[in-house]
Amino acid sequence: MKIVGIDHTSYTVASLARSLEFYAGWLGFELLWQRQIDNDYFRRIVGFPDCVVNAAHLRVPGSNHKLELFEYVTPFGRSTDLRTNNPGSSHLSLLVDDLPAVYGSLLSKGGHFKSPPVLIDGGVNRGGYAVYLLDPDGITVELFQPPSANQ
Repeated sequence: MKIVGIDHTSYTVASLARSLEFYAGWLGFELLWQRQIDNDYFRRIVGFPDCVVNAAHLRVPGSNHKLELFEYVTPFGRSTDLRTNNPGSSHLSLLVDDLPAVYGSLLSKGGHFKSPPVLIDGGVNRGGYAVYLLDPDGITVELFQPPSANQ
């Protein structure tokens, strides 16, 4: 067996419309497609024989990586504890070139952060900055500004 690449990252969300506003509207992801899925093959893949999902694929800016968003219309799910210390939690790390400016812009739109941007003062990313942003469902999105090349 050999892994040959990566296609997408997927998150289940409570409201596709709200999440599209966040990822496409706030973060600038490109909407590739949006549709309702109720095909038999899909139901077999996800293990819910009667499921209906509102879905979208978005391209992560500056990459070919896609973010897939699923809103289960049926069966409707329930929220879980997505704090980063819990097994199964995950986050997407997005590269930015000016974290203070991005932070200020998102904060003015009502963005929810774990902290202001933090200077990384040790390790391989010393001199960079990072912050955790929460999407509308509490999913963590890391904003990361790598250290400058001339440090």
